[in-house]
Amino acid sequence: MIDTRTAPYAAFLLRITLGALFLAHAGLKLFVFNPAGTAQFFSSVGLPPALAYFTMAAEILGGVALILGVWTRIVAIAVIPILLGAIFAVHGSAGFFFNNAQGGWEYPAFWTIALIVQALLGDGAFPLKIKPAGADRTAMVR
Repeated sequence: MIDTRTAPYAAFLLRITLGALFLAHAGLKLFVFNPAGTAQFFSSVGLPPALAYFTMAAEILGGVALILGVWTRIVAIAVIPILLGAIFAVHGSAGFFFNNAQGGWEYPAFWTIALIVQALLGDGAFPLKIKPAGADRTAMVR
């Protein structure tokens, strides 16, 4: 049975953690490997170098959106392809455990499942609600 008193706080903690992880990974790409080095790595594993810049932007925007609780379900699903790309382009061939050379696929796979759980749970407590454009319009047709 789900405890409806604490479930929103659990979803909130998951949302904050997932967002922070995306910001940490973007920071690694920006400040440790630098954008050009990240693009070069993407190229070395057979991905278009320009995809590195898109990935960094998606990690930053997705991380901030998750932390703030903005469109949580949509954002959680939208960033899953980043992790699937990490599994299939980089970590999948290295085996299961992340301590293998090139890392393993267990961490991005778990992260993917956690994002699916977040999408199923929704915002949780303390989301920043932003209404879509035109949401305040009243219907003129009767």
